Amino acid sequence: MGRRMTLWQPWSLRDLVAELVSGRTTPGDTVARARARIAQTESALHAWVALDPCPDTTGSSGRLRGVPLGVKDIIDVAGLATRCGSSLRADRGAAADDAAIVRAWRSAGAVPLGKTVTTEFAFFAPGPTRNPVAPGHTPGGSSSGSAAAVAAGQVPLAIGSQTAGSVTRPASYCGVAAMVMSRGSFPVDGVVGLSPSLDSHGVYAARVSDLALAWSALTGAGDAGVGEVRPPRVLLWSADPLGVVEAEMAEAVGTARARLAGAGASVDDLDPRAEEIVAGAAAAHPVVMAYEAARERAEELAAADRLSEPLARLLRTGAATSGEAYETARRTVADAAAFVAHLLEDYDVILGPAAPGPAPEGLGGTGDPILSRPWQAIGAPVVTVPGLRSSAGLPLGLQAVGRTGGELDLLAVSGWIEQQLA
Repeated sequence: MGRRMTLWQPWSLRDLVAELVSGRTTPGDTVARARARIAQTESALHAWVALDPCPDTTGSSGRLRGVPLGVKDIIDVAGLATRCGSSLRADRGAAADDAAIVRAWRSAGAVPLGKTVTTEFAFFAPGPTRNPVAPGHTPGGSSSGSAAAVAAGQVPLAIGSQTAGSVTRPASYCGVAAMVMSRGSFPVDGVVGLSPSLDSHGVYAARVSDLALAWSALTGAGDAGVGEVRPPRVLLWSADPLGVVEAEMAEAVGTARARLAGAGASVDDLDPRAEEIVAGAAAAHPVVMAYEAARERAEELAAADRLSEPLARLLRTGAATSGEAYETARRTVADAAAFVAHLLEDYDVILGPAAPGPAPEGLGGTGDPILSRPWQAIGAPVVTVPGLRSSAGLPLGLQAVGRTGGELDLLAVSGWIEQQLA
């Protein structure tokens, strides 16, 4: 890949934590290392909005003590402004308190280093961030800064949010692991959201095993990265009815099938009826999102002439959507959620493409989120599994969908899948 690889250098969270525990490095050293990497790469990457001039490394003694953390700039960090990638918030002062999710990561020991770039109000208008693998290609949206910061090794851990495909797609494009948490896993106070019934927290790390360690530290759950995992029962999702999956991504799904089956996994295909139900949830998602966004972001709707056209159109569409259409879409989502829950009684994960293909060339868009819409609509946890590449060397992530509230099991199975794809 030649010059394309110059910025892609993920930083292993597991290795760093081992170094911190052994005393081979200190929290101050890790912050200095992160700052040095940012200084080396940021002029080419543009992943950060602001850095904390004095990050606190003396706080919690949690398992992640001393681990530098990037925070998407729709999430409050005390002492830093939350500007949401919008000129409407250019004059906002610093937040007085951390968002609840930031407090949770601090309690686990992580050190918020600063705010990472987001698209405008976490929708489609791209920020300045470039893809560390191929700087002329989009890093995705809306958690682009967090994904890029992890992929470039500026930090080993960063947080984002997902309302449509804002965590999964950037992870796929940038060649790192990510997890969208089950909706409601943690409060969303202190987060500037778009759609209350869709907004979820997310986290990025170099590999799935790093996500497992992070989740263990955050929740006190067992470490899904340790111990043997039996070959899982996998239900393969083609997404064919959505008509967006490109040839190289379809080939990647086929490669995954062969490798997983060869390693002993049970792999079955989602049947046509199930594929259509998932596609129905994908179609219902934007109706719910627009309706709720118009109400959640009413202040911005009133200043729509100062917004990008995609966001203004979303809010205007939502304002014009009837309550009846919204309730119909919600029922479609609820029915799909019940159907998927039933499927997952007999399987460990649903596995499919995380994005239509590799990151599109150009920085004027962020790619298509449609492949995340159905799973986001039902509120399921999703892990983006890295490892496969296109013929041009661009990342092709897969997404593993688990049972609601079943993050620990999902991480264990996703880690096993990652090992087979490596």
